[in-house]
Amino acid sequence: MKSIDDLSGVEGKRVLIRCDFNVPLKGEVITDDGRIQAALPTLKQLRAKGAKIVIMAHLGRPDGAVDPKYSLAPVAKRLGELLGVTVKLSGDVVGPSADQTVAGLVDGDVALLENVRFEPGETSKVDAEREALAAKYAKYGDVFVSDGFGVVHRKQASVYDVAKLLPAYAGYLVEKEVKVLRQLTVEPVRPYVVVLGGAKVADKLAVIDNLLQVADELIIGGGMAYTFLKAQGHEVGRSLLDESKIDACAEYLKQAEEAGKKILLPVDVCTIDPTTLDFGARTLGSEVVVTDVTAIPADREGADIGPKTAQLFSEAIMSAKTVFWNGPMGISEIPALAEGTKAVAKALAQSSAFSVVGGGDSAAAVRTFGYQDSDFGHISTGGGASLEYLEGKTLPGLAVLEEA
Repeated sequence: MKSIDDLSGVEGKRVLIRCDFNVPLKGEVITDDGRIQAALPTLKQLRAKGAKIVIMAHLGRPDGAVDPKYSLAPVAKRLGELLGVTVKLSGDVVGPSADQTVAGLVDGDVALLENVRFEPGETSKVDAEREALAAKYAKYGDVFVSDGFGVVHRKQASVYDVAKLLPAYAGYLVEKEVKVLRQLTVEPVRPYVVVLGGAKVADKLAVIDNLLQVADELIIGGGMAYTFLKAQGHEVGRSLLDESKIDACAEYLKQAEEAGKKILLPVDVCTIDPTTLDFGARTLGSEVVVTDVTAIPADREGADIGPKTAQLFSEAIMSAKTVFWNGPMGISEIPALAEGTKAVAKALAQSSAFSVVGGGDSAAAVRTFGYQDSDFGHISTGGGASLEYLEGKTLPGLAVLEEA
């Protein structure tokens, strides 16, 4: 991939850049601006070179229709504060307001087009519809820079198709993410431990399949652990369970044993009465009871790893030289069920290993717990993109840059 360091002579030119500003909001307040912060090095460099910057980004899933709830106005405000400039937000994506906004830019100015997912062609599965929209995007730039790593696994107009129409370069964030992920998949410093959590085991099976070939030890917590525990013959009560994946989990346990690799599973869990759980209010109306995995009651749900498991997982992390973590150990947005995730975060922060936090819920959790990004080797901005890269998949947004 060509880097923006290879990009010369952009003074006075329009640089069309795809960023990932899909940030969490509470009302109109951004609760975690990590993805905006991650774009700053590229944006500052382009401004220093005198470029006119036109940013494309999305927020949420408005499904191809204009929805004020998903406006990028809060992003424009926060980005302006961080850059120390006024960020001009167009009132549409490729209409008269966007035309006027881009036409009025002077050297060093920054404009943000409204949410690209307001346009149905952005995420269309029909190539011609995406390509037609990408042609409209391309009119706003002389060159294209891809710096939204969180979307490079998507074949979308602002990620893939527009990169075919303009000279295309990778921004600093995309470069850094790819470098880190290559470090995790090609000759990592050993011992190499992978920590996987989150709700759905189906989302992570392909990653497990690929990383069993590379990692020395896999730690599995969160909701996905219960399908593995069931595969070991344990009863899991009302815990999350994917019946269709029990045989696959059993096969991975067998493969790991035959290959001399470890798959570390919980030995105790924090159980709750699931009928008292209110996700909306983030409250729990029942007692948390620590239970051995061999004795989970039929009417209770495992909702976090227990203290023995937290200690076991922490020791494995502290003994590693390379660690990748994706997914919380429990329902970490509820304080009473966040202790397991806190223990993993603490072990990673204290470890001397090269530690990578794989985006999404894990990144939000460590910031909520008060950690700084600098406490870890790297915090990825793209949970889904990171996982697909680790699965060994071809990511369209990277492939198109390599072709360019």
